[in-house]
Amino acid sequence: MKAAASRRGVALIAVLWIVAALSMLVTGIVHAQRSELRVAGAVRATLAGEAVGQAAIQLALQRLAGGGPRPDRLVRLAVAYDGRTVDVDVMPLTGLVDLNRAPPALLAAWFAFAGGVDEVTARRIAEALEARRAPGADALLDAPEELLALPGVDVDLFARLAPFVTTDSMGGGRIHSLAAPYDVLLFLAGGNAAVARRIADDRDAGVAAIDTTRLEGAFVDASVSSRYRFTAHVPMSDGARVVVVRDVDLTPVPSHPAPWQTLRGSARRIAVSAEGG
Repeated sequence: MKAAASRRGVALIAVLWIVAALSMLVTGIVHAQRSELRVAGAVRATLAGEAVGQAAIQLALQRLAGGGPRPDRLVRLAVAYDGRTVDVDVMPLTGLVDLNRAPPALLAAWFAFAGGVDEVTARRIAEALEARRAPGADALLDAPEELLALPGVDVDLFARLAPFVTTDSMGGGRIHSLAAPYDVLLFLAGGNAAVARRIADDRDAGVAAIDTTRLEGAFVDASVSSRYRFTAHVPMSDGARVVVVRDVDLTPVPSHPAPWQTLRGSARRIAVSAEGG
């Protein structure tokens, strides 16, 4: 009797262990499925936000192509689409640092300021870029990502520089200050946040005559080409936003169905915790 009871006890313990293991397995599967559903939902929402952003940019483009005045500075348009209002920034590409046209002194100063590298390293990178785009060399850069091929430029440095550079401005090489985003204005102001913020605020308020005399004159001009960056900010239901960027040339091409050319584009989701950045 004792032996039988002992065997039943062992069997009961084994059953309990099996039940516990199965419970843990089921819990893990359910948790994994919930995580996958959350990820899939986030991806779906991001794709939907990207589609809204692209549509808003398309409407903004149609507004300009329909005879509206082309901005000579950075402006924000409120575009109504799909029952919501989407802010679309329209910026002449001459408000960015053009890697193909900026003079070496401007490039070196920009690499040091935005990249956070020392002046010697910044100057060496600028010299390498100047040699890269010289006549008889490998020709001009097709995309900012080609910076990664230069000695001294790693992924982290490129990530700090990339949002504010272009290879497509078709401008004179210097920066159009009233088209520049705040971070580039801060660079032109020598790091003086008060000067950069005043210019940005006056521009956003539509002030006609803005004092830019405290900016670095050697790096500034007022050139505007036919090329613009459209940036749509799409608010999401969870407080995040999807940012859609499209660089466009508004010069029509006879063989192209649209009265503009898309040069490049991107989209990304910015989480709630990153909104303040």
